[in-house]
Amino acid sequence: MEQQLDFYEKKLAFEIDSWDLKVALESGEDIVVIDARSPEAYQKEHIPGAINIPHRKMSEETTKGINRAALVVAYCDGIGCNASTKGALKMAKLGFRVKELIGGLDWWKRDGHPTECGAGSSTAKACGCE
Repeated sequence: MEQQLDFYEKKLAFEIDSWDLKVALESGEDIVVIDARSPEAYQKEHIPGAINIPHRKMSEETTKGINRAALVVAYCDGIGCNASTKGALKMAKLGFRVKELIGGLDWWKRDGHPTECGAGSSTAKACGCE
């Protein structure tokens, strides 16, 4: 029983689902949402208010404007993409407090939350991990 409690407490310390993220954003919690996919994927569709820092470009320089006291939530396309995991790892190595969005953009949309789109179609199925 103790191992189970420990496991689930630790898991919740590192993951957030779309509902909890939406509630936290609406209540004004200090959260920075980072889309860890390519700029092209971000331009097609992203979570409102998210900033785009592709995981391969995360560095002291590219993250210098991010509040280090804020919770950083990293996301990517969803379950078939690991850009959010790579981004969360890099942000943690840079000293940020990070959670990964379970299910990414896919589950965000499945839960009925809004997205923002730039130029291009929001129906692309290719992973934007590049």
